[in-house]
Amino acid sequence: MTTYFSVWFGSLVLALAVTPAVIALARRIDAVDRPGARAVHTQPVPRIGGVAIFVSAICLISAVLLLDNRIGDAFRRVSLQVSALLGMATLIFLVGLVDDLRGLPARVKLVVEVLAATLLCGVGVRVSALEITDGYLLPLGQWGTPLTILWIIGITNAVNLSDGLDGLAAGVSAVACAVIAVFAIYSENRVMAVFMLALLGGLSGFLFYNFNPAKVFMGDCGSLFVGFTIAASSAMCLTKSSALVGLALPILALGIPIFDTFFAILRRFLERRSLFAPDRSHFHHRLMDLGLKQRHAVLAIYFSTCVATGLGLFMMVRRDVGALVVFACILLLVLLLFRVVGAVHLREMFAALQSKHARARQQKREQRVFEELELRFRRAQHGTEWWQAVCDAGKGLGFAWVSLMMRDTEGNLDTRIWRERSLPVESSCIVTMGFPVSTARAGSSAEFEIAVFVSGSLESASHRAALFSRLVDEHRSGMLRAIPDLRSQNDASGSNISVIPSEHILHVHGERQTEVVR
Repeated sequence: MTTYFSVWFGSLVLALAVTPAVIALARRIDAVDRPGARAVHTQPVPRIGGVAIFVSAICLISAVLLLDNRIGDAFRRVSLQVSALLGMATLIFLVGLVDDLRGLPARVKLVVEVLAATLLCGVGVRVSALEITDGYLLPLGQWGTPLTILWIIGITNAVNLSDGLDGLAAGVSAVACAVIAVFAIYSENRVMAVFMLALLGGLSGFLFYNFNPAKVFMGDCGSLFVGFTIAASSAMCLTKSSALVGLALPILALGIPIFDTFFAILRRFLERRSLFAPDRSHFHHRLMDLGLKQRHAVLAIYFSTCVATGLGLFMMVRRDVGALVVFACILLLVLLLFRVVGAVHLREMFAALQSKHARARQQKREQRVFEELELRFRRAQHGTEWWQAVCDAGKGLGFAWVSLMMRDTEGNLDTRIWRERSLPVESSCIVTMGFPVSTARAGSSAEFEIAVFVSGSLESASHRAALFSRLVDEHRSGMLRAIPDLRSQNDASGSNISVIPSEHILHVHGERQTEVVR
């Protein structure tokens, strides 16, 4: 226990000493976060405080390797995994530091996170099974590696996204480190205990300067490093001990950031925005919108986190069905908390998901129709068959009419029209679109006009129109062969097909009305 206390206290003192130097350095190199549209602070604040957390944690963890005791021996027995974890955590820290100083695309950071997590799995940090209750082991098999990678990436970004208020990410992460350290000591996992206590000390010292009003922000270098270390350390623990509580405790401690990240991704996905696009709909933003000040919002999240982790420790001593019930109830309470503060609107999200699913099914049906129509266009040997394929396309894609206006070299205009006789019940309006088609003949031209029934959304109508234009574009050679044949015909090729002289084409209030001449 002396070693454990020394690791925590040493990291705490080192963070308290290093953070002021980091603040001074940040001001000197202009690494400051200035107030913006999403920011809640009103003055420029240094943003590379994560350097202090990194230095204090890494120094104390590295020092443990030199100890001549059981903890030092435990580190040396898994020196490959420890070295890989320290190396990948350093890589994540450096990427975050570059982002703080120069700016990096979110996709680049994500690629590095995937690479780091994959390399850790390559050296054996992989969850292969979960002990749900005493005597029941759930093997993960081939899913172990991708789930471990997903776990590391998810927790890393959850901590990163929670860094929105003074002291929020540091405080919540500190609670997570403390509760995981307790579990590690309880399960005699000395390596994980040292990692969590070293990180806890660094976060505690940094929090002295980061709590509202903050003198420094941890930045991406800090939030990414802290999130990655917590996630990777818990995965390393689960590699040796498959107890579900080793997974449940980080989830409960970081429950609000995890739910916040999940709903942020879902919200942006449903709104068709970039998954990396920032917004002000996070949980802590909603608390402030309800009238809470920064300090009170952060303290409320602290309290919720402590209650959740306190109940989660119940699972550490009771590995039965009752522990699972407690775990599920806590997650439901966190979800209810999000619903109460307005950070998530379940009904609207379910409706948006249903709408998105319906659009996806509709597009699949339209794609199948498109593939069938492609075969008909390919099989067309002369003008009549090609025009019939056009009519089939109008029918299959839900058009009100399709018109082909052809002008020869002498200026004569002929128009051929297919028109749907019945109006779909679900259609409320019609959208018309026109587009010229090159005939590769000087002095001649051809132009299509289509009228699309709007069934559901304008997006569907636009998609169907795009499919038709693709058919015409990809089979333009067939159209060029068909135009002379169509002009030479005096009779319609089907009951819904007519050749209409240009003088019988009327325009009334912007909508085309046609008079079919037999």
